Amino acid sequence: MAKNNNLSAPQFHDPEKARQYLERTVWPYGPVCPHCGTVGDHYELKGKSTRPGLYKCHMCREPFTVTVGTVFERSKIPLNKWLMAVYLLCSSKKGMSSHQLHRTLGVTYKTAWFMTHRIREAMKTDPSGLLGSGGGTVEADETFWLNSKRSKKGREYKGRGFKHKEKILALVERGGQVRSFHIPEVNASNLRPVLKAQMARDAHLMTDEHQSYKAFGHLFASHQHVKHGQGEYVRGNVHTNTVEGYFSLLKRGLIGTYHHCSAKHLQRYVTEFDFRYNNRSRLGIEDKERADIALQGIVGKRLTYRRTDPKTAEAPKA
Repeated sequence: MAKNNNLSAPQFHDPEKARQYLERTVWPYGPVCPHCGTVGDHYELKGKSTRPGLYKCHMCREPFTVTVGTVFERSKIPLNKWLMAVYLLCSSKKGMSSHQLHRTLGVTYKTAWFMTHRIREAMKTDPSGLLGSGGGTVEADETFWLNSKRSKKGREYKGRGFKHKEKILALVERGGQVRSFHIPEVNASNLRPVLKAQMARDAHLMTDEHQSYKAFGHLFASHQHVKHGQGEYVRGNVHTNTVEGYFSLLKRGLIGTYHHCSAKHLQRYVTEFDFRYNNRSRLGIEDKERADIALQGIVGKRLTYRRTDPKTAEAPKA
């Protein structure tokens, strides 16, 4: 039997159906006023000149729709295209480029670029609890990213090594979530505050032999490491294969789909991969549910074009 999460669903083809679907997803207990937070105490405005889905709050007397106060606010893009973009980005394991989205949806590249950044903003979630709580195992590792297109220019290419590359730290709880961070340098002063803020004290830390982790490994229940430099990758239960598997997926997406994401936007791209990993099929979350979770995250995260790229109003070419 075919599932009801394919692109033939009515909310992807009709703006009115899309609005109704978004209201059911964002307001499961009835409309919520974005101005004062009142739930349910409202009435729908109706009339020939009134657009569908316009409500007025009894408490603050302000009008609102389901998109007010969200990343969709004041967008002229039909809601059904927004919902399709969210679904495509959530169901594509390695992401979907803005160029592909602009061809699929029939919007300009500049519009598609802004849409994907708004959706990534919706994918940002506040951490729920500490990783490894209750004696769980957390793997920590870092990887490096260099914009391959820019690296071919003699002025910017600096050869081998890691100093000129962007650094990404990831913490993965085995069988649980991943949290990734774009950090300036891989050293104890940058790693220590992240691990202290994200990991429970009773967690078991697994890393490679990087010296920086040894400076604060004692803060947790245990700290064990494998010696990659000596060809050791697994020693019983000690390994970093889970976090390295996540990095493999992240790199395939950055290299194969996004190609040239810039340093200033790298954290948003990493957050996108974190979101899909934390809502993966192995945890019982399929494409439709994953897209609905992203839609629930649009509230309170209005993102203007200037805030997306604070230095310029033009979409980066990378």
